[in-house]
Amino acid sequence: MTSPYVREITREEHLAHLRQNPDASHLQIPEWGDVKPDWQAESVGWFEGRTMVAAALVLYRPLPGTRRCLAYLPDGPAIDWHNPRLERLLDPLVAHVEERGAFSLRIGPPLVVRHWEAAGVAAGIADPDVRHLHDLPADGLDGYALDVAERLGRLGWRRCEDDEGSGFGLGQPRYGCHIPLAGRSVDELRGALAPHWERGLRTSELAGVRVGWGGAADLPEFYRLYTATAARDGFKARPLDYFRGMWKALNAEDDDRLRLYLAEYDGQVLSAALMINVGSRAWHCYAASGRRGRELRPSSALLWRMLCDARAAGAETYDLRSVTPVLAEDRLLNRLRFKTGAGGRSVEYLGEWKLPVGSQGKVLQRALGAYLGRRALR
Repeated sequence: MTSPYVREITREEHLAHLRQNPDASHLQIPEWGDVKPDWQAESVGWFEGRTMVAAALVLYRPLPGTRRCLAYLPDGPAIDWHNPRLERLLDPLVAHVEERGAFSLRIGPPLVVRHWEAAGVAAGIADPDVRHLHDLPADGLDGYALDVAERLGRLGWRRCEDDEGSGFGLGQPRYGCHIPLAGRSVDELRGALAPHWERGLRTSELAGVRVGWGGAADLPEFYRLYTATAARDGFKARPLDYFRGMWKALNAEDDDRLRLYLAEYDGQVLSAALMINVGSRAWHCYAASGRRGRELRPSSALLWRMLCDARAAGAETYDLRSVTPVLAEDRLLNRLRFKTGAGGRSVEYLGEWKLPVGSQGKVLQRALGAYLGRRALR
């Protein structure tokens, strides 16, 4: 067998690799496959001889009316993207998923291309001539990531459109927000808060808003706020059973993998969010709030407690997930203000890429596009 090569590995092998190499995305741990019952999950490893050098979670979804499937690695794979011969790592993966019946492979290299610090984003929001993050000079640019994009293009990969795949349960945000925690004290984190954010946090503290952990029994209370948020912001809510399944799956191997935080005032839960902990990163997920008590800024108290807990637990980065890159007024701009106001830097990822697999790959990719288009019209 050529080297490196890719083969299926057991859940135990995957977990053992993550213990030695913990900095994978939460979407690349074997437990995540249990969160996605509509997909078939497989753990795979890259081997140099008998030594496993990388591992990944592959999700497979059948294309209706065919015996073929889409293969998807969200936020992955976590391979050596600086390798000058990426085909040596990607070609074995392509061959493996083709054996599994895949007609298309979609990946999300976990690379940040550029970032903008919070102060620069705030200035851009205030400037009517600035309409997009790309109108601002970046505070950091990763030439390696740009080189990866060029090499993927030469190898036949194509960048996925940001809205491509909607309705099929895939697609990760192109723009996100990170708060660096490594080497920073609580006082330094507090000092980095924007003035409007500091005022909101003081309001919640003086009012006596209390933030604590919840358990599985509190998921219905979280869900009440989550559905209210979905109705207010215009997105489709997942069912409560999805979150019950997530709680069970993610806490199966590590009972601190998924946490629920609740902000309460006068016996009423006003705000809630989930935190996922993997390796050196904590992810802020499904933040939810109702209309009652918004003047008390419970979401500020909630996020501040979560930031401090993540730092105390040793996280180096607090990932606030998606933000809009559009700096003109729209319904998503307040979310960007809130996240960057907490000291978050806006980041642009390399994005997701796709490759047709096998002799019918291109034809079936077009069929998938037509199928998704019909679903979007329903």
